[in-house]
Amino acid sequence: MLSHEAFRLSNDVRAHLVCSGSTEAVTVLVLCRVGSRYEPSHLAGASHLIEHMLFKGTRRWPTALEISRQLDAIGAEYNAYTDKDVTGYYVKADASHLPLAARILSEMLWQSRFAPHELARERGVVLEEIKMYQDHPAAQAEMLLEEMVFEGNALGREIAGSPETVRSLRCSDLLAFHRRAYQPGRLVVAVAGKVDQRARAVLEQAFGKKQATEKDLSLFSPFIPLTGGLRIRAKHRVTEQAHLAIGFSSFALSDPRHAATKLLAVLLGGTASSRLFLSVREKKGLAYSIRASQTPYEDTGLFAIQAGLEKTRFPLALRTIFGELRAVRKHGVTAEELRRAKGYLRGTFLLALEDSSDQAAFFARRDLFLGQAESPEAFLRRIERVRLSDVQRTAADIFQPDRMRAIVVGSYRTDAEASAVFPLSCL
Repeated sequence: MLSHEAFRLSNDVRAHLVCSGSTEAVTVLVLCRVGSRYEPSHLAGASHLIEHMLFKGTRRWPTALEISRQLDAIGAEYNAYTDKDVTGYYVKADASHLPLAARILSEMLWQSRFAPHELARERGVVLEEIKMYQDHPAAQAEMLLEEMVFEGNALGREIAGSPETVRSLRCSDLLAFHRRAYQPGRLVVAVAGKVDQRARAVLEQAFGKKQATEKDLSLFSPFIPLTGGLRIRAKHRVTEQAHLAIGFSSFALSDPRHAATKLLAVLLGGTASSRLFLSVREKKGLAYSIRASQTPYEDTGLFAIQAGLEKTRFPLALRTIFGELRAVRKHGVTAEELRRAKGYLRGTFLLALEDSSDQAAFFARRDLFLGQAESPEAFLRRIERVRLSDVQRTAADIFQPDRMRAIVVGSYRTDAEASAVFPLSCL
């Protein structure tokens, strides 16, 4: 499928070259093993704010405008993202511009200015971003669900932090955290697309010279799944729908059950022919949107079901959803359903790998969290080996009342009022 080479730069940065002969583009992606779960509580939101600040000027290009002009002049796509456990930066451009793309990313990572006036301006941008998600009921339900499922761990914290912590963060705080987080040993860089022999030298020149200078971060706190029974919360808002999010702690990216869990999410709510979509939307007309997802982390995962439901028939929707969960846990799925789910994952995976950005992300993320770069073929073989019994056993492992958390954003004013509409025996 793809030609892949993994190696280390002279300063211990892990590097990947992924060659595809069907494109004229190249993507340079840098992943840093830092995110909201690595932050002490008083620095909540620091990783996300640092991501914004790295676009605000370097020694060579001292303003955000000068960085963007360099990239816009070559028609590049460029952006960044912060997650709970990783921060990523990428530039996608014509392959002839690989040296410039790598140089800009390198200088952003290690030569950004962190000008106080830029921080003051960008702090306002992030505060508006927080408000935007809080104003979106479905997004708010998702964030509150993560807080419940990962209660007591930084995984449950919002990636952008809180308005209070964002307002309190100073340049000195960000610089100190940045120096510890953006160390060579925490980075993976991948170049994918039209890659030739010069790419290795380009990466060494751009990313291989920075030496480790600070004590590494040591704030990782493994998540221990909570028990204590089903918990249901209400968040009162004036909405036209009841926004439901149900979650269970699930399995890490490295867990042997991860492949079966991905297939379970597809079977339940990943497609327009999935069980929840058919039963809740198509047959009973109770929702426009309903989906299931599996999000893996280094030491755990989140299996979530989310829906925007018609308020007056919310109890019927709950009974229908939990009926499907019980059925999969007790009786499993059919061979035909599993065959279709495998075909769906294979097809969407291969389509995604047509793009150099997805190629780079596939190899880099697995190296960052698995310590090795699994090939696409090996990933597809793991999916294909999943049996009917694996899916049922995984459903039984995940769908446990003690591990279930639920949030309803809508007209219910108290937790007790929301809990009263849930079936007495959900699972």
